[in-house]
Amino acid sequence: MSASYTLAHHPHLWSILGRRVSAGVIGGLAGGIVFGILMAMMGMFPMIAALVGVNSVGVGVVIHLLISIVIGLVLTVLFAGKFLTSYGKGVVTGLVYGVVWWVLGALLIMPLVLGMPVFTLNLMAALSLMGHLVYGAILGLTAVRVLKARA
Repeated sequence: MSASYTLAHHPHLWSILGRRVSAGVIGGLAGGIVFGILMAMMGMFPMIAALVGVNSVGVGVVIHLLISIVIGLVLTVLFAGKFLTSYGKGVVTGLVYGVVWWVLGALLIMPLVLGMPVFTLNLMAALSLMGHLVYGAILGLTAVRVLKARA
């Protein structure tokens, strides 16, 4: 049996996927916007833009929001059925997910791309952790809300 046969004959699978995609996009944007406000206060958007070789606040904002959406989609598409079933689980999952992406993104990937030392713990890293926790909590809560609203 091919995958197209399975999906074509099971429209509820498309419905589940659609809810998860909506939850990831909306949750990722919600968390990304709030985290973005914190990043703007810290003057971080030019550094985000530097990931693609430019020095622009606007480009940094767009990249940040795109990353926020992609990270939100990964959580909701892959893990919604197990970890985003209640608001409590959503917050805890979001907080853990925020820490994971703080380590991967802020402490490893971004420094590697920008030629900086990796796993540097300082005030900026602590503020970044706070932002990632806020992002994760908002992502988790919003995703649960969207998933419940569209169920």
